[in-house]
Amino acid sequence: MSIDSSPAARQRTSYTIPGISQGVADDLVALLQERLHALNDLALTLKHIHWNVVGTHFIAVHTMLDPQVDAVREMVDDTAERIAALGGSPIGTPGALAAGRSWDDYSLGRATALEHLAALDLVYSGVIESHRKAIEATDELDPVSQDMLIGQARQLEQFQWFVRAHLESADGRLSTSGAQTELQAAETAPADSAQEAGSSQEAGSSQEAASA
Repeated sequence: MSIDSSPAARQRTSYTIPGISQGVADDLVALLQERLHALNDLALTLKHIHWNVVGTHFIAVHTMLDPQVDAVREMVDDTAERIAALGGSPIGTPGALAAGRSWDDYSLGRATALEHLAALDLVYSGVIESHRKAIEATDELDPVSQDMLIGQARQLEQFQWFVRAHLESADGRLSTSGAQTELQAAETAPADSAQEAGSSQEAGSSQEAASA
């Protein structure tokens, strides 16, 4: 009899959840590990934005993001514990996250609240789309894992709604429509009122200087 000596096999237990075969459990662990990486990355990105947001909307966005960080961290914990319950070993190290992800680091550093929210809209879209694919994949494999993912998607979609409310026009259009990257999305963000005021003052000063 051949023995599976792969790293994944060495890390898993000799049992899984009753009613789920070892093969299905392995598939679920692999799928949930991808979600674990995505959620860990999202929690870090949200905190990064929380620290780097500036402008007239600073306090509103700064305080809006902390509850989202807390909720996503709870999703991380639930997902990791589900992996463990299935007999897998949840991997939460920074190196594994960097090696296992298929996306780049968040692109913005210090930026206005609306620029960050525009970029964050794209981040949420990517996480939610992948979560929905995982929901479809678990439809027949495991309704319990699927239920967890559905609950997480519901919260993630609500958080994206909070973000998009800052980017939506009165006629229901998003400023980020058509943006393919976070930097492109940031460029489409509505102007910060402080920036507008500064631009107006500079324009006025230039006109006065020209007249003099």
